[in-house]
Amino acid sequence: MDMSLPIHESRPAIHASDVKSHPGYRRVFREQQLTVGLILPLETHPHSPQPTMRDHIAMAQKAEDLGVAALWARDIPFFDPAYGDVGQIFDPLIYIAHLAAATRHITLGTAGIVLPMREPMLLAKQINSLDQLTQGRLVAGMSSGDRPSEYPVFGIDFDTRGDRFRDAFSVYRTVGEQSFPRFDSARFGRSDGSLDMLPKPLHGRTPAIAVGGAQQSLEWIARNMDGYLGFVPEPDKLNAFGNAWRDAMPDDGHGATRKPLAFGGFLYLHRNPHCAFRRIRGGFAIGSRVLRDFLEQAREAGVQHVALNPKVTPRPYAEILDELGSVVLPTFS
Repeated sequence: MDMSLPIHESRPAIHASDVKSHPGYRRVFREQQLTVGLILPLETHPHSPQPTMRDHIAMAQKAEDLGVAALWARDIPFFDPAYGDVGQIFDPLIYIAHLAAATRHITLGTAGIVLPMREPMLLAKQINSLDQLTQGRLVAGMSSGDRPSEYPVFGIDFDTRGDRFRDAFSVYRTVGEQSFPRFDSARFGRSDGSLDMLPKPLHGRTPAIAVGGAQQSLEWIARNMDGYLGFVPEPDKLNAFGNAWRDAMPDDGHGATRKPLAFGGFLYLHRNPHCAFRRIRGGFAIGSRVLRDFLEQAREAGVQHVALNPKVTPRPYAEILDELGSVVLPTFS
């Protein structure tokens, strides 16, 4: 794959220090600390692809009160029975707006917007608008998507999604952050600088992190994005996970730029709190006390956030929140 950048991507990379004043970003990513987030829906449905979405506002408020740092909405345009999962059903940006009205300070993020399927200029306006309306609570997680069946519906070649991601991301950043921007994209139009888009981000930039590899190298993600949320590593791979990210950091001559590292996936919270880590499809099974130890180990490896999706746990969601609130969150909230 040609990893060279189009002409309009040649501008200098924007560094993570520019977003450290952003309240939502700062709540989730803290130096030498680890926070816990939840992937929506806030409901367990291990035997059904579709949640009921009952009591979701009450669960969001309960999560916020317990000290959960962030709620993450997935972007799944179509239901593919081969995957058996529709996420929170609602469009992530519209659903985040709904959650924002019912919560106070919890960070609201996407995990992640399938960027190659989105028109980047309209996406910039949507995300900047949400970030303004939530007073800086939005973190935009972006991915390349992993469901080949969706791409033909949009008339997009699945194998070019990595190139398309970079192109869309450059246009998104340029239009969303620069005044009267100039750009020329092979896929997403061009501007001679005579038009501007409003609103601009409340804190200079709405943070954008990569969710999964997004068909990019770690080095590209480290240089161009504000963080990385990867797949859950096994306990004996945590140090390698952290080291690989640190090694990818660009060096500005004063040492490598530090940007946050996170991981996420499905959580099967076992009733036995001492149940050891066990890999399951899309995540892991574990007991709450072992989970606390695992997250402490992750923090030592340089991980700053973990996003958990307990939908596969055959227990009431409120019960899961209570156990996380009593055993895990006091250490990491």
